[in-house]
Amino acid sequence: MKKWLLAAASLLMVVTLAGCGSNTIATLKGGKVTQDEFYKEIKETSAGKQQVQQMILQKALQEQYGSKSLTKKIDKTYNTYKKQYGSSFTSVLAQSGLTTSSFKNQITTQMLANAALKANKKVTNADLKKQWKTYEPKVEVQHILVEKKDTAETVISELKKDNSTKNFTALAKKYSTDTGTKKDGGKLPVFDSTDTSLDSTFKTAAFKLKTNEYTTTPVKTSYGYHVIRMIKNPGKGKMADHKKTLTNQVYAKWANDQTVMAKVYTKVLKKADVTIKDKDLSDILSSYGVNAKKSSAKSSSK
Repeated sequence: MKKWLLAAASLLMVVTLAGCGSNTIATLKGGKVTQDEFYKEIKETSAGKQQVQQMILQKALQEQYGSKSLTKKIDKTYNTYKKQYGSSFTSVLAQSGLTTSSFKNQITTQMLANAALKANKKVTNADLKKQWKTYEPKVEVQHILVEKKDTAETVISELKKDNSTKNFTALAKKYSTDTGTKKDGGKLPVFDSTDTSLDSTFKTAAFKLKTNEYTTTPVKTSYGYHVIRMIKNPGKGKMADHKKTLTNQVYAKWANDQTVMAKVYTKVLKKADVTIKDKDLSDILSSYGVNAKKSSAKSSSK
């Protein structure tokens, strides 16, 4: 989905040109380049066809799922990012090849896609049960990372004498090679079973710990050996108590599943009742299994 989010912004120029006739873009000795010529070249490429397809989809999403409440949510999300990065906001976007306008367009398209997903595919109890099998609530831990196993065992020996937050913090400052967390006692941002930033072995070991417990054997990952202490683990509890969270997790998983989203987009496009006025693009939606109506108008490239 990210690919077509990025591509959609560039399409505005192409579609605008398509309706502008044969105005001249550039002149040179012996000839000129017209907008019609440019449009014809663009639409005959696979990238150009894909971009037209994506813009049709984006407009269909906007028509079916755009609303004042969604606009407010989009603005709120945009302003949250803007506030987070402060004066460096524009430069951070530039590093990703984005402008403030194209970034906001991405947020808009993502939220429209999510709205379409929720409207066209409902989470069943079976889906919740499947998600529950791997579910773990948000936990907060602190860790000490070292290079050698015997060093980790030394840390564990020290914790057996005093398993307090104060002592763990002191040991982290003394032994940990994780420069990003050692000064704060090895504390990591809260995470749950949907986290993709931490090593799976690390997470498995952490989720087994109850509040104030620590790993009594070193946890080996590709980074070295960890000693993990649980600051807060609320416990898994009952599935019924986490229905909303589980539902959101299922939707988040589906949103990143190309097969699922393709089926949703097919429904959106069929409902949009699309008519293609350029005969050269008559099959533009075929990859979604949608046969768009064909206008009797001649190809706009002529």
